Amino acid sequence: MTIEFMSKVSVIIPCYNMGQFLDEAVDSVLNQTFQDFEIIIVNDGSTDEMTIEKLKNYKKPKTKVIHTPNQGVSMARNIGIHEATGQYILPLDADDKIHPAYLFEAINILDDFKEIGIVYCEAAFFYEKNEIWQLPEFNLEKILADNLINNCAFFRKDDFVRTSGYNANMKYGLEDWDFWLTLLELDLKVYKIPKILFYYRIKNSSRNMDLANDDAHLTLSHQQLYINHQNLYNKYIESPIHLIRKLNVSKIEIQYWKNKFEVIENSYSYRIGNRLVRPFSKLKKMFNAINFL
Repeated sequence: MTIEFMSKVSVIIPCYNMGQFLDEAVDSVLNQTFQDFEIIIVNDGSTDEMTIEKLKNYKKPKTKVIHTPNQGVSMARNIGIHEATGQYILPLDADDKIHPAYLFEAINILDDFKEIGIVYCEAAFFYEKNEIWQLPEFNLEKILADNLINNCAFFRKDDFVRTSGYNANMKYGLEDWDFWLTLLELDLKVYKIPKILFYYRIKNSSRNMDLANDDAHLTLSHQQLYINHQNLYNKYIESPIHLIRKLNVSKIEIQYWKNKFEVIENSYSYRIGNRLVRPFSKLKKMFNAINFL
């Protein structure tokens, strides 16, 4: 399938009730040193009156708005990307922002190295917490256990159309992590720009915060992640069946040594030995007390 690109980059901004922060996100794109881009805002069925009014006649350069019923962030991104005319895609949440050099830095990597399919950067938190976002260096096996790539990373639209996009079955969260695994299943390489070029807004109330504090939904999200990428997990990590068998073997070994110890403890020789040693233990405690004085 051949795609004709009209822009170098399409920045996709899903927006659900985030009108108060939207201008800051859009302006951070408009202020880029590299200017061959388009911005696509997907109004994901916002119910907040301020956001609805703002997006009714939103007028910013290189920016268009798509209005959809509320379907969640995964579907909002997919809709925006399908409408995109850019060779490269950058998802950006409506309450976050990017450094003026991010597009320039990332495009140089993607243009020069065709085998690289994901480009991301160092990041920092802002708003209610201001500090560097400490993400470990990328490693294929480690990303199966924890997401190592922030949600604002570049990828090719050509690669996106080879997948089913962001997976709507990640309904409680972790959809970014799930999508990076989807791209990695295409045997693409990853590059991290060693500069802080992305700023992630920290708020006391957010979808990610809610998920982090909800053990049940977090567990379901991790389970769905494994189900979505079983082949990738099985390639690098032992299957749950093997792990359960190992756990059961460990339990049997622990019980075996516990039983052995109980037999020894209850034996006549152990009790005699314990009685013989006990007076010396008391003497040792006395000497320690005298030395302390």
